Amino acid sequence: MLTCIIRYHIDPTKKALFEDYARNWGRAIPRCGADLIGYYAPHEGSSTLAYGIYNVASLADYEAYRARLAEDPLGRENYEFAQREKFLLREDRTFLKLASAPHGDSR
Repeated sequence: MLTCIIRYHIDPTKKALFEDYARNWGRAIPRCGADLIGYYAPHEGSSTLAYGIYNVASLADYEAYRARLAEDPLGRENYEFAQREKFLLREDRTFLKLASAPHGDSR
């Protein structure tokens, strides 16, 4: 399992637009095959950092998921929304694998 963490730099004056964007992904991402953990908007501290986090089984599954997302009507609409409203200033994707499992006390 891989976890994709998307770090967004957003325009702090357009935080509400990012939250709309996040809610749209909350419907489209699971429908297209990724396990969405969630989208997170600034609350305290930085007013420009936001995150999207989801799991995929492999990079091959990620590529298939991205193709489905690009064909999904809400997915396309959300991409266009972000381009039109320009609230995303930067977007970085990192793929991580869980290294701490199993969790908890092993005694």
